[in-house]
Amino acid sequence: MSKIGIIGAMELEVEELKSKLTDTKITEKAGMSFYEGILNGANVVVVRCGIGKVNAALCVQILVDVFEVTHLINTGVAGSLNAKLDIGDILISKDAIHHDMDVTIFGYQPGEVPQLGVREFGADEKMIELAKASCEKVNPDIHAIIGRVVSGDQFISSPEVKERLISTFRGDCAEMEGASIAHGAYLNHIPFVIIRAISDKADDSAEMDYPSFERAAAKHSAKLVEDMVQHL
Repeated sequence: MSKIGIIGAMELEVEELKSKLTDTKITEKAGMSFYEGILNGANVVVVRCGIGKVNAALCVQILVDVFEVTHLINTGVAGSLNAKLDIGDILISKDAIHHDMDVTIFGYQPGEVPQLGVREFGADEKMIELAKASCEKVNPDIHAIIGRVVSGDQFISSPEVKERLISTFRGDCAEMEGASIAHGAYLNHIPFVIIRAISDKADDSAEMDYPSFERAAAKHSAKLVEDMVQHL
């Protein structure tokens, strides 16, 4: 039977999902509260991992080792790197890359983790298709694309950095956890997908746009996830 781990970095990214759970059991581990229960007929564990890649990686391993999840969904918000993605739109991951990993001096590609043998962590094809179908069903007025998530331990608000992430990694959105969750899923052989609603444009307007749009964007992601889990 499927058991789906649902990770959000911030409380607003998971609060609506937690409120919809039935038969809820809460487990505290590593400073995180894991809400285990039923969501739309599916067995899930919903958790706020905290911000950044280390928190996200710890969370993935706990979900695998303690809760024995079979699938991972990362829901939340991100800054757009793609001119076709406006605030409020949704990106569904085809893959994810660490944009702040740089060991190019030893011949690795930008973003490649040494000795791993892979740079891009590919999302599960079935989960991508389910996410797209659920988005069309529950968010019919919202534009959604499938693309690349680039992650690092920094909030992107500089046009120069944004341009580097586009030119170097061909990223479609930038955030702070997705590649770490994808990396953990890859090492544990767990299918995953990342859902990102766009909260800002990852440029010099991001500081103003992000607080204004983060809650609405997070709701769009959560709504998609709630519908999607029943099909896994």
